[in-house]
Order: sequence, then C-alpha cells, then structure tokens
Amino acid sequence: MKNYKLFLDDIRTPYCVFKLTVNPLYESDNDWVIVRDYYQFISAINKFGLPTHISFDHDLSYDAYLPENQKGDVNYGSLKEKTGYDACRWLCEYCLDNGKDIPLYLVHSANPVGKKNIEMYLKNFKKHLVN
Repeated sequence: MKNYKLFLDDIRTPYCVFKLTVNPLYESDNDWVIVRDYYQFISAINKFGLPTHISFDHDLSYDAYLPENQKGDVNYGSLKEKTGYDACRWLCEYCLDNGKDIPLYLVHSANPVGKKNIEMYLKNFKKHLVN
C-alpha cells in the first residue's frame, strides 16, 4: 500500500482527534490505517512499508490508569501492553536498519510526558542521522 497514513491509538479514531485539535489532517478516518497496539503497528509497517505520516498515542491500554499505577511515576516496563514510545523506538530501529527516513509524524497523546518523550526521541534520532 503506497501513500498511506498510520494512526496508532487504542481507542480513538483520527476524527476524534480532529474534533479536539481541528487539524485537517485528521478530518477523515478513511485517510488512515488505524492500528490499536504496538504489534499491529509493526505488522502494518512490515506489510505495507513506511507510511507518509504516523500519528502516535502513548498509552495504548488502561493499565497506566489503574489505581495501583497512580502512586507516583508509572513503571511502564512493568505493564503488559507496550506503549507508543515503544512503537516509536521500534520505528527508529526499522528506519536505521533499512536506510529509511522517519516519516512525517504527529503525537496526539493526551499524556503530556509520554507525548514529549516520543517527540524528543524522534527529534534526537533525526538529528543523529543528519550529523
């Protein structure tokens, strides 16, 4: 599949994000391949190749919001479900291994720390490749 956009989120659709952000990129769900977890993310890229755009959510399950995970920092390594940050790291390894550039990306996560972590990882990866 050429020229597709990839949307990673366990619950929302691109149109749900459009209603919050009014970013026209999200206006139609039909413009995106929607994946719900880390493994579907990898599967889509392995099957279709790199998309033109990727939109990341960070928390891909409710595990991070369970009461036992609300006492201080969440230990994401102890959660069963991988996060959008894990998908971002996998994407960078995939691009490095295959000599590809990172696609255009957005991070629509409501988790401000997770969002910043994904953005900084991708920014640093791109900076490292240029230098």
